[in-house]
Amino acid sequence: MPEINITSIRTSSNGVWQGDNPLDHAFPLLIVQTTLILAVSRFLAFLLKPLRQPKVIAEIAGGILLGPSAIGRNKEYLNWVFPKWSTPILESVASVGLLFFLFLVGLELDMSSIRRSGKRAFGIAVAGISLPFVCGLPVAFVLRKTIKGEDQVGYPQFLVFIGVALSITAFPVLSRILAELKLLTTQVGETAMAAAAFNDVTAWILLALAVALAGNGAGGEHKSPLISIWVLISGGAFVAIMLTVIRSAMKWVSCRFSSRNNMADEAYICFTLAGGGVFAERLIDRIEDFVSGLLLPLYFASSGLKTDVATIHNGRSWGLLALVIATACGGKIIGTFVMATMFMIPARESLTLGVLMNTKGLVELIVLDIGKEKRVLNDESFAILVLMALFTTFITTPTVLAIYKPARGGSSTSSRRKLGDLTTTKDTKDELRILACAHGSGNAPTLISLVESTRSTKNSQLKLYIMHLVELTERSSSIIMVQRVRKNGLPFLNQSLSSEWHDRVTGEFQAYSQYGRVSARTMTSISNLTTMHEDICHVGENKKVALIILPFHLQWRGEGDQAIMDNVGHGWRGVNQMVLKNAPCSVAVLVDRGFGNGSQISEANTNIIRRVCIMFFGGPDDREALELGGRMGEHPAVKVTIVRFIQQEGQEKNHVVLQLSPSERGGVELSYSFSTAIMSPEKEKELDETAMAEFKSKWEGTVEYTENEVSNIVEAVLAIGRSGDYDLIVVGKGRFPSKMVAELAYRQAEHAELGPIGDILASSGHGVVSSVLVIQQHDIAHAKEAPVSNAVRTELEKSADESCGVGEIAKDAM
Repeated sequence: MPEINITSIRTSSNGVWQGDNPLDHAFPLLIVQTTLILAVSRFLAFLLKPLRQPKVIAEIAGGILLGPSAIGRNKEYLNWVFPKWSTPILESVASVGLLFFLFLVGLELDMSSIRRSGKRAFGIAVAGISLPFVCGLPVAFVLRKTIKGEDQVGYPQFLVFIGVALSITAFPVLSRILAELKLLTTQVGETAMAAAAFNDVTAWILLALAVALAGNGAGGEHKSPLISIWVLISGGAFVAIMLTVIRSAMKWVSCRFSSRNNMADEAYICFTLAGGGVFAERLIDRIEDFVSGLLLPLYFASSGLKTDVATIHNGRSWGLLALVIATACGGKIIGTFVMATMFMIPARESLTLGVLMNTKGLVELIVLDIGKEKRVLNDESFAILVLMALFTTFITTPTVLAIYKPARGGSSTSSRRKLGDLTTTKDTKDELRILACAHGSGNAPTLISLVESTRSTKNSQLKLYIMHLVELTERSSSIIMVQRVRKNGLPFLNQSLSSEWHDRVTGEFQAYSQYGRVSARTMTSISNLTTMHEDICHVGENKKVALIILPFHLQWRGEGDQAIMDNVGHGWRGVNQMVLKNAPCSVAVLVDRGFGNGSQISEANTNIIRRVCIMFFGGPDDREALELGGRMGEHPAVKVTIVRFIQQEGQEKNHVVLQLSPSERGGVELSYSFSTAIMSPEKEKELDETAMAEFKSKWEGTVEYTENEVSNIVEAVLAIGRSGDYDLIVVGKGRFPSKMVAELAYRQAEHAELGPIGDILASSGHGVVSSVLVIQQHDIAHAKEAPVSNAVRTELEKSADESCGVGEIAKDAM
């Protein structure tokens, strides 16, 4: 490819139809480069996700893959997609992304949490910087004498760059790793974050010193050493002006900001972006996704593009790489470990801190890029240090997983795992504990109405835990939310989370708790959706709750035909499925269609009546629904109706055999799953009759009871759901189903996790207007389930051998 005069490069192309090659023009080429970088880095991030690696690893590796180390060995491709004249353009756009990202990091850095960490974090940070920096002295000497051309660089400049590169800890990358490992709110995580913040501040100071000492690098014009002092003084003056003059000016701007409608004058927004400010957090949502998702990956990838692994071509070079890695890891881990043990931190936790503090990332790459730009680092030394950063960050997560597993708190044998374990007699004072989960503030009114409806006798106490479920994304604000919560090792039980959601929801539940006999406590779980169920189940076990209430992944806004359905995401459905599978107590999934319409009920306000229908078919799950119905029936503002479905006359002689799906992998989503436990239908019927008899004798006159003999169970269930006679319909999931429910196994499931009856009532196309609560009773015997594709009805007189086959569950339905 002939050389191109950069002054002749045009921004846009006239198009291929007019004879132009778009890749010879700046903007079309930038679009192609950006698309290619994002596609490769996202693909690598997907591959590395099972290893729980931070995204920066994929982005740097993507750049290396696209650069001269791999695909870029094809010079024709390299000159076509990444020509030399395009490098300043790509790096300029990437630098804009870096600028805004650092603005976001500085904006969200909680200095108060750093001050609270005290001498421990400061001492660990000092040791974690000092030892690797000192160890970098002989390493820098060896590199300078061994790598060709590095002896032309001044020893002070080269020493500072090597020392900084070896001693840095990446604060943003470390926070991501800690969040992935659920260690952010543990003592180890809190100490690591505070020490990394100290380390980050020190790294920026050292970087300023390195830049000042570097001058124009090797072969550049020699400048007075006093320039370094002036650079540091200017930097200090800049910080001082920002903390005094600009900060005062931003306080004035925040007073002019309209908090009522979240609107601000364009000039204020520009001023905030230029100088930071008190209300700048309002701008995060507007720029964070664009910066973190589009611009910042370009910066990491550009570092990879400049890395040529081919320069490490012999045993000498690989030996130098091993030396650098050993020095960086050894200095950081040993320094941190020794200082941590001096602060009486246990050895295992001290070693974990050392590994965590060895994480590299953004500042590391900035140092290396500046070093290469200043010609302090040549291609070989640059490649060695980039690979060192990749390796040390890559090994952090697997190493921590291998050496440290924080205690989650042992399970208690006294945990009340289902509602039936609680006594409700008037002579016994007992406490019902409920864990209610919410996706956002919109769930609060319905949860309050539902929980209030479950308060039974005056002798029964209710303790409520509210967990806000927040997906841990690549956005830095997710990490900051975690940093600001109470540090107690649990899934972020908090008292001080200064978020709009927390303020509004906490206020609502605190007002609700004033009714008496209700203790409400809010908490936040910020986690990946694939592991969020662990937080929910852990709190359920630790707090000995009897019932976990989960919001359905589909939500309806509005009433009647005007209702609009929102899907909060398939990932949230997966959370519910995993909780149903692993919960240590009973679980209820709430399909909310406006239960209560936001109006609260209480014992003192009986003008508002909640109409609740309990559908009873039989089985453990239905008996748990019946238990809940009894508690609701005690509330003076709740009217409960029990609708018992009974087998149509003439069908009692039939029994149903359930057949497994041909492929369990494909059948989980489209087929209902039933318990594989061996249970006696006769005994279950006896338990059903006993439970119903006790219920009727206890609540006769308080709860309405009806029996419904039907031939078409689907139409009968939908008729109740469509009638609008009830605000809430409570059904059991039916993992050990009655014959009537088992016969629905042939239906293609839309929401299999709700069971056949719950699925019918929750489906959007059936015209059901009532909210639905699907209950699964906790029973270890029912934990194992299998998807079923069909139900075969046979005569009772026939032997089981005639109807059972290899693909059938080894039991009949009740």
